[in-house]
Amino acid sequence: MPEDSRRTRSFLALVASVSFLVAVLGAIGTLYFLSVTPTGEKIRTRLGLSELKVFDIKTSRSEKIIVEESSAIIDASKKIDPAVVSITSTGRAVRDVLGFGTIQAPRTSGTGFIMTSDGLIATNKHVVEGGQQYTVTTSSGKTFEGKVVAKDPSNDIAFLKIEANGLPVADLGDSDRVQVGQWVIAIGNALGELQNTVTVGVVSAKERSANPSDGQGNTESLYGLLQTDAAINPGNSGGPLLNLAGQVIAINTAIAGDAEGIGFAIPINELKKDLESYKKNGKIVQPYIGVRFQPITKAVAKSLELPVEKGALVVGSQNTSAVTTGGPADKAGIKDGDIITRVNNDEINEANPLVRLIRKYNPGDKISLTILRNNATQKIDVTLGQLD
Repeated sequence: MPEDSRRTRSFLALVASVSFLVAVLGAIGTLYFLSVTPTGEKIRTRLGLSELKVFDIKTSRSEKIIVEESSAIIDASKKIDPAVVSITSTGRAVRDVLGFGTIQAPRTSGTGFIMTSDGLIATNKHVVEGGQQYTVTTSSGKTFEGKVVAKDPSNDIAFLKIEANGLPVADLGDSDRVQVGQWVIAIGNALGELQNTVTVGVVSAKERSANPSDGQGNTESLYGLLQTDAAINPGNSGGPLLNLAGQVIAINTAIAGDAEGIGFAIPINELKKDLESYKKNGKIVQPYIGVRFQPITKAVAKSLELPVEKGALVVGSQNTSAVTTGGPADKAGIKDGDIITRVNNDEINEANPLVRLIRKYNPGDKISLTILRNNATQKIDVTLGQLD
């Protein structure tokens, strides 16, 4: 084979190798790749965010190859888009106290996603709280009247139903497989008017807890949340957080108002359990033991001079018992001042508080609580009740 022909083939093989590298490394930014041809001539290759230029110094020719490294984000967004809906909740109009007619009913906006082809939609409970009428708008612009059919009594999850058939359905992933640092995509009705806005970020942390407020003095304690820096704005509540396969791995639910790039989402496996309960019972039911408690941290243990730094202190308000009369804990013999340290074999700590561990079970299940009473450890069996 002639020497020039071998050189040409070697150069083409080099170009193919560089193209392969771009496909693998395209998302890491602008790099420069320096290689040498068989004749010793240097080739400077730019690995950019959107294109690759290969320069042959000998012939002074260049070839531009378009590289679309964001295709996974584009494909995931296209996949979920038809299943994402905007939700407008309208409250009840009230009469003006001065007698000049009625005051405009308050309106709130949020997001949801379709779980079944016949119109069952998931969203946040706070999106529909206090509403009287619900308008659901699909990405294609069709509008439906929505009806709240279920609310999770212990989590920020609610289900709406619209009368429709043959709807596109969101693909639900597995939140137990989520890794810190992986790319995620948030999509929702940003600011209540920018429908199906797409933002991108990473999973910043797992197993977070938060106590979001609705601005009216109502708060809810949430546990086991995913933290993300994907932009989540007012109106995104109830919308999906996706992996790059276009699967819903969490429900966007809250942001840290005094920070930038800190949002929280409920893992999708929590919703899966609610969906199973709804299909079985026609409502979302959760287990409960019937106690009020204070999560124990190092600071709490030091302040109250407790013998342990983890667990749940059974404590009520002044003159009010923490144990619900006639409830499962009351029947089992739990008392004010007890410290619950384990649920079966699971230790209670900040990442796994009592309420989250209880949610792993079903009403009617019998569990064993390890408690500390008067510095003595004992186990008490409790049959879980039903909270709905």
